[in-house]
Amino acid sequence: MLSGVLVFLIETLFGLFSFVLLLRFYLQWARAPHRNPLSDFLHALSDFAVRPARRLIPGLFGLDFSTLTLAWLTEAVETWLTLMVRGWEPGAQIGTALGVIALLAVVQVLKGLVYIVMGAVLIQAILSWVAPGSPVMPLLFAMARPWTRLFQRFIPPVGNVDLSPLFVLIPCQLVLMVPIALLEGGIARLL
Repeated sequence: MLSGVLVFLIETLFGLFSFVLLLRFYLQWARAPHRNPLSDFLHALSDFAVRPARRLIPGLFGLDFSTLTLAWLTEAVETWLTLMVRGWEPGAQIGTALGVIALLAVVQVLKGLVYIVMGAVLIQAILSWVAPGSPVMPLLFAMARPWTRLFQRFIPPVGNVDLSPLFVLIPCQLVLMVPIALLEGGIARLL
């Protein structure tokens, strides 16, 4: 019972911090407006780790890869701690185990980014119907726009309803169901 509680706490705390880092990276990638309450909140939560990491991990193409690397590292530590609490012993293959954990962390980061895309597109679509003048709409529009724009080129609005969010959510769900689930399952079996 105690191990279940510890696993829950580890997954919750590390998962939330990883989500904060991934959301911070995604907002920068999507070129979302910098001055908004969400960005300020994310920076306040993660600056203690991101600022020192920037000294070691340089940015590239205008993106802060230290944030992405920290998200990956957070996922790897979460996986390691969860396995240790559950009684896993790496044995003599510690190098192989660390490689598998690193790969599993990459899959978790990709999964988190897909969930962020899905959440942004879904919330933006709902708010565009119920509260189009909401102050959060420019931020959500910037987050969803790179993906909805891909489908808006080919799918015109039907009765003034933009169907592109639906066509973004379908491939996202397929990505979660097929390649990510297969990778996650295959990598987890190596442990």
